[in-house]
Amino acid sequence: MRRILFAACGTAVGLILLFSWPTSWNRPVDGAEGRPLADPSPEAVDPGGPADPSDDEGAGGVYTGVAVPNGHGDVQVQITVADGAVVEAQAVQYPTSDPRARQVNTRAIPILDEEAVGATSGDIDMVSGATLTSNAYRESLQDALDQAGL
Repeated sequence: MRRILFAACGTAVGLILLFSWPTSWNRPVDGAEGRPLADPSPEAVDPGGPADPSDDEGAGGVYTGVAVPNGHGDVQVQITVADGAVVEAQAVQYPTSDPRARQVNTRAIPILDEEAVGATSGDIDMVSGATLTSNAYRESLQDALDQAGL
């Protein structure tokens, strides 16, 4: 009888410790690595095209890809091109409508932005656990790269 009581108590304590362990699912989602995220509001979106129309194709400028729906909202990417290479990439619009989308995108968007720098195609690595966001990001990135002539 004592063995059963100790086993039951030990199991209960073990489960309590297991479920109280901090994971990525129960941490706050203020910002990734201290970096503030872009304003995902539609007002923050540049209509696209080169910053200076006199630039040669692929030589430089700011280009904004199409807004791609991903089931939770739209994802739109803006790239800055200098000397024919992507020097900066930023998601200017992404889903934040619900806590889960906000949590996934807070983690995924900075990784995708980093992957896009130096990219010559939309075929960048995806973020595990953010398949919908990654696919929409890649499609918008490819559109921006096409506009830039890369």
